[in-house]
Amino acid sequence: MYLIVTRSFPPELGGMQNLMWGFTQELSKNFMVKVFADYQENHKEFDNKMNFSIERVGGIKFLRKIRKAQLVNEFLRENKVKGIIADHWKSLELIKTNKKRYCLIHGKEIMHSKGSSTNKRILKILNDVEKVISNSEYTKKLAVERGVNHEKIVVINPGVSPLEESNKVSLDKVENLLKLKNPRLITVSRFDKRKNHEKVIMALRNLKQLFPDIVYICIGYGDEEKNLKRLVHELKLSSQVMFFKDISNDLKNALLAKSNIFVMPSIIHGSSVEGFGIAYIEAAQYGIPSLGGKDGGASDAIIDQKTGLICDGNDLDAIYSSLKLMIENKKYLEFGKNAKEFSAKFNWYRTIEQYKKFL
Repeated sequence: MYLIVTRSFPPELGGMQNLMWGFTQELSKNFMVKVFADYQENHKEFDNKMNFSIERVGGIKFLRKIRKAQLVNEFLRENKVKGIIADHWKSLELIKTNKKRYCLIHGKEIMHSKGSSTNKRILKILNDVEKVISNSEYTKKLAVERGVNHEKIVVINPGVSPLEESNKVSLDKVENLLKLKNPRLITVSRFDKRKNHEKVIMALRNLKQLFPDIVYICIGYGDEEKNLKRLVHELKLSSQVMFFKDISNDLKNALLAKSNIFVMPSIIHGSSVEGFGIAYIEAAQYGIPSLGGKDGGASDAIIDQKTGLICDGNDLDAIYSSLKLMIENKKYLEFGKNAKEFSAKFNWYRTIEQYKKFL
């Protein structure tokens, strides 16, 4: 049996939640699995459908961490366990065991100055586990620079679940919403500075001169939502930018399927960085190429000049010219075909084989 100790798990929404869900679901097809996860509203209906045990822990963050560790330590004393797999170094910090431990790293959570107190805590954990599983070559580089033993690190890109085909009702609804708007750009992510919606909207102002019917679909929520909507109003782009949040998976998938280019030229903002970018692969499954940023792990998810483009997300001209290149002569169709083929290598049933080599 393997224990999964995670702070991010469905029914909560998000990229990390999808990662831990896909990983756990696929792992459970090969091993006995028990999950220790944070409490979520309406979790019982979700948990009851699973073929593995999920134990939920509630309370304020600090006390939740202590209580979860206590429950894991008790379980380890009373049961035969092969190893523990954690989504975050903090998930292992209070667990006392001589069992094999494995920790996933993603980028942002290890972005602490070398020699700082938090960096020392991170190294105490990561240099004492069996394997550190990095989501990209970029994240591995970050970890090594900050003192993690490179011999312990293995790079395994996140997997994706099989493509969810959109139903006809949702597809028809999208066509009715978008009508004759073309080309169609889309971003599915949190609204935060790192994702760089702001510069995409600024580039859109100039792209509109060349492509009058262009539309930019933004799906998500977050701290930057009000600022982005204000910018759209100031630039008089209300007819070109559409915001969606709290929509069904069917509608989200239909919007993706009916788009032409996935746009997320991420940047480093403070200590926040895009370690990989699973959203690029999810778009690729629909035959949608991506524009990603050079800062971060996008190069593991996008083959530049083949499945999309990678540009300097801090350079507005680079974003504009990259999108112009992909739109002109419908270059996105060629990139999209390549992207769909490329996305097959990220299917969870293939990704899990890389884990099985050392579990």
